[in-house]
Amino acid sequence: MTIDDISGTVPLVARLSRGGQRLRQADRRHPWVLDATVVVLVFLMFCLPDLFHDGDGDGDGPRHFRFAFTQLSVVGMLAVQVGLVLPLLWRRRRPEVAFGVIAAVFVVQWALGAALRADVALFIALYSLTLHGRLRRLPWACGVMAGAMALVAVRVSPVVSVWDALFFLLSTATAALALGLTVRIRRAQLAGLRERAAQLEIERDQRSRLATATERTRVAREMHDIVGHNLSVIITLADAGAYATDIAPERGKEALRLIGDTGRQALGELRRVLGVLRETADGPEGGPELSPQPGIADLDALCAKVRAAGLEVVYRTSGDVDALDGGVQLTVYRIVQEALTNTLKHADAGTRVHLAILVEDSRLAIRVQDTGPAAPSGPPNEEGHGLVGMRERAALYGGTVSAGPARGGGWSVEAVLDLTPQGGAR
Repeated sequence: MTIDDISGTVPLVARLSRGGQRLRQADRRHPWVLDATVVVLVFLMFCLPDLFHDGDGDGDGPRHFRFAFTQLSVVGMLAVQVGLVLPLLWRRRRPEVAFGVIAAVFVVQWALGAALRADVALFIALYSLTLHGRLRRLPWACGVMAGAMALVAVRVSPVVSVWDALFFLLSTATAALALGLTVRIRRAQLAGLRERAAQLEIERDQRSRLATATERTRVAREMHDIVGHNLSVIITLADAGAYATDIAPERGKEALRLIGDTGRQALGELRRVLGVLRETADGPEGGPELSPQPGIADLDALCAKVRAAGLEVVYRTSGDVDALDGGVQLTVYRIVQEALTNTLKHADAGTRVHLAILVEDSRLAIRVQDTGPAAPSGPPNEEGHGLVGMRERAALYGGTVSAGPARGGGWSVEAVLDLTPQGGAR
């Protein structure tokens, strides 16, 4: 087969596929049309030749053996044909009933010794029962079919060997049964594939929505930490600068400089976070220049900004904190940042803050305790987004966060992270 032959068959297959789809759609809208068409075709092809045959001439089919069979009158023949063909109207909706009625008429007909071309309706009924009926009904249908075929073999024994007749008849019945099973299995496979495809599409949409929600939550958490902390520092510095302008102009200028530095740092971090969401046509090389994620090494600068805002920060570490991976360091930084931001919001100037980061084997502890008010202002029993964000970050590493009044006064935030590989450190 040449390439031209193959290319020529593709449109033909496509047209046949579209035609089949249109036929199935039309059949779903008007299911009786197909069944009525089958009945009409069977009547025209197998009933009319028996009704209008020449009684004196030789012919083919049942007339060839008319001397061995009973010759029915036209009325009787028409009645038997109607009993054989008309039930095919229900071959898809009531296949068991249609098969039973046709089989009963078939047995009565052959018990009378009559042979008709319309007997093909029994094989069509068996095919329809196999395709549309309940599979547990097939054994009794096969038994009825075998009995009917045995009756026919006995009746034609004067002209045909019983075994030859049984072989031909049972082969035909087996072909109808096998065709029905093949089409049924094929339809079940196609239905399973369609269902699987629909399920995969639903799962794909669910994964996409989940990924979108996860990314949205991550970005919102980053934005909250960045904006919340830097705005708190800027507001505190602005208030201090306004107060110091008349008393100590140099302190006011220093506050303005720190406000500018803090704003530029916040803008840089916002560009870094939002740059992840930006899709550029040039790929990674055309994207924005992104600074690295902050880590434990950046806590010194963070503490310096908080000190400039009027708080006294005492910072210490224990253990090999520099060996922690980037994800853990970012989590530690954000938790400390949020805790210091809360202190800036609720504590007075001159408040002392003790910050400690302790690494012991597979455990990392963060303690932030201040000497400010015993409880943050706000509605009772209500957790802010900051505390929720800290707990979400700690949960990524199997950790916990607790916050509450400290024993000696002030407010304390404690976080514990699990550094074992199965706990989230990847």
